[in-house]
Amino acid sequence: MPALHHTGVDLRRLQQIVSGLTEGVIIVSPEQDILWANEAGLRMHGVERIPDLGKTIDEYRSRFRLRYRNNHWLDAPDYPLERVVAGQEFSEVIVEVLRDGDEEARWIHQIRSLVLTDSDDNPDLLVLVIQDVSLRFEAEERFEQTFKANPAPAVICRLSDQRFVKVNAGFLEMTGWEREDVLGHTVYDLDVLADVSDPGLAKQRLREGRTIPQMQADLHLPGGGRKLVIVGGQPIDLNEQSCMLFTFADLEPRRRIEGELRESEQRAHRTFELAPIGMAVATLDGHRFLQANAALLELTGYTADDIKQQTACSLKLVEGASARAEVEQAMHDHGGFQARDACLQRKDGERIDVLISTGIIPMHGSDCVLWVIQDIAERRRSERELIGAIETVMRDTNWFSRTIVEKLANLRAPSAQHYVAEVASLTGRERETLSLMCEGLDDAAVAAAMGVSRNTVRNNVARIYGKLGVNRRSAAIIWARERGFPLPSSRRSVAKDG
Repeated sequence: MPALHHTGVDLRRLQQIVSGLTEGVIIVSPEQDILWANEAGLRMHGVERIPDLGKTIDEYRSRFRLRYRNNHWLDAPDYPLERVVAGQEFSEVIVEVLRDGDEEARWIHQIRSLVLTDSDDNPDLLVLVIQDVSLRFEAEERFEQTFKANPAPAVICRLSDQRFVKVNAGFLEMTGWEREDVLGHTVYDLDVLADVSDPGLAKQRLREGRTIPQMQADLHLPGGGRKLVIVGGQPIDLNEQSCMLFTFADLEPRRRIEGELRESEQRAHRTFELAPIGMAVATLDGHRFLQANAALLELTGYTADDIKQQTACSLKLVEGASARAEVEQAMHDHGGFQARDACLQRKDGERIDVLISTGIIPMHGSDCVLWVIQDIAERRRSERELIGAIETVMRDTNWFSRTIVEKLANLRAPSAQHYVAEVASLTGRERETLSLMCEGLDDAAVAAAMGVSRNTVRNNVARIYGKLGVNRRSAAIIWARERGFPLPSSRRSVAKDG
């Protein structure tokens, strides 16, 4: 670095002091000549030699263009070098520096001025002290972009006066406030800490500039409304000022969902209680009853507290190891079963016929079993009475048609109720033949019983196979047994006459 000399002044000591500074230093004469610059000052302009800055201020302006952060270009008199030569003193000017021909700024300088005077207190040397704040402003720009783009509602207040200096779109959308309603107003104007769960702690942390833990709050809205939110504060530095970043989470959707869930649970509970069929919720493991509705309590004779001591096994809904295994398998494979016959044991020991259905339901974070228990004792009594009446009538069936006899027989046979099938396509002789087959008779025995030849029996059997769609004797017998065969002797007589 060449020694710096000015008329009658040796500034070697000054040069030694400023050469090693991280701040850039440029010294000019009152005559607008650029006399000297340290290495930091050269580096901040992207040059290696002092002449590359320009020998004079005019040359500097021709090589470097300056603009303010608001994109306003500096005119010649506004250049910091011009201002310092004009005798102005300034503590902070921030400009973007572009090399001539560039479209984008390469550096951002923060500049202050110094005036060195002679023994008569006249300006002798004019100094610019420069800080390269490019990285700081780049970080601030990234933060600004992130802050604006962040969908989470947020505002920033300055701690010195607790006034908001930034607000993002997320906060405006959540609250309905306009930007001008927020910026410049204080934390308490908008009541962002209104009704927080611990207001004393929140306000103390705000005064101290410390982290405010997340708290539930009711945020004031335009027009007097309120919104349930979670608010938290994080201290940050913004433009070299201490600030507090407030972030919010909107709890209104969750509150609405929770309200709808409560209503749904209330409806389900009401339906459960008012159902005319017995219902109970039990554990998946062991099927211990947790709660039962009024219909089931009336059916069993137990109280609400008593029923909690009972299980599906103790009520005889499931009896025996094989039945329990079958129930567990149905739960595992299909999540339950429907309409199974069972005999429930009441508290007084009486056994009553019921139909049971089960299904797995989620409850309080775990899987439970919903038991639906329908009292069919009266229906079974009616069925037995009906079957008894049918049997009485069928003792004399001479005046019944073949079709009516068949339908009465199907009603009388409990197994036939599970397999509604039309057997009227078989002739009377074919039904008699099939009935004798079901009794275990071979063709010869069937022929003897019917008083026909074995050839006739074989022809009947072949026609039966064709009508039933089977090709084996065992398959025909299974089909017939599922449909109420073998026929009683009275029905065989009717079929034979038919």
